[in-house]
Amino acid sequence: MTVILLRHGRSTANTSHMLAGRTPGVELDEVGHVQAKNLLTRLTGLEISEIVRSPLLRCRQTVQPLATDRGLTPTIDDRLAEVDYGQWTGRKLGDLVREPLWKVVQQHASAAIFPGGEGLAQVQARAVAAIREHDRRLADTHGKDVVWVACSHGDVIKAILADALATHLDGFQRIVAEPASISVVRYTDTRPFVLRVNDTGGDFSGLAVADAPKSVPGGEVPGSGADESSADEAGEGHSTRGG
Repeated sequence: MTVILLRHGRSTANTSHMLAGRTPGVELDEVGHVQAKNLLTRLTGLEISEIVRSPLLRCRQTVQPLATDRGLTPTIDDRLAEVDYGQWTGRKLGDLVREPLWKVVQQHASAAIFPGGEGLAQVQARAVAAIREHDRRLADTHGKDVVWVACSHGDVIKAILADALATHLDGFQRIVAEPASISVVRYTDTRPFVLRVNDTGGDFSGLAVADAPKSVPGGEVPGSGADESSADEAGEGHSTRGG
């Protein structure tokens, strides 16, 4: 199966440089709503079998235009929710960088546990389990290769991608997942293949099931589209820019 990992569109917290976490009522700003509508064009010609999303408002708003257009009712999975940042929730990023834990989050993420919240290793475990379980369920349900969407948050998506890349969680800050970005992972019987990372405007028609890459002897994946990855370094050194 092929999963499109979609980060929610730009939110009011992203522009205020606040670590929103699970704060209720954080919604898309004007740009975020435009980004959500643009998904219809970005995914034109691509059959989407299911949408699974975080329970938070900004993810609901992001997938709603696509769900309406495709006649789909998104499945809500709490395991795709934003990190529980505990006492860090709602604080300015500029203040958090002075906390001793900030360096741990950036350089030794697997050991980072937010005060009164959860650890990043726990986040990765729940999120990867959710993606793999939905992927297996869809394989069993459809009996064929399908493409589906999982809408979540920056750190959560980065943790999923680190697992797919066989990268230790301590290196997950090297991965960028900007608002409204799309990353694509194809799961096979043996291992995942990462097809795109942090794509903010590409054409995804090449992900059509008929053209879906298959693993071959030697591990190569024809047509992986690796040269189309558009990850940049603008977010390096930051945790989520507000989630």
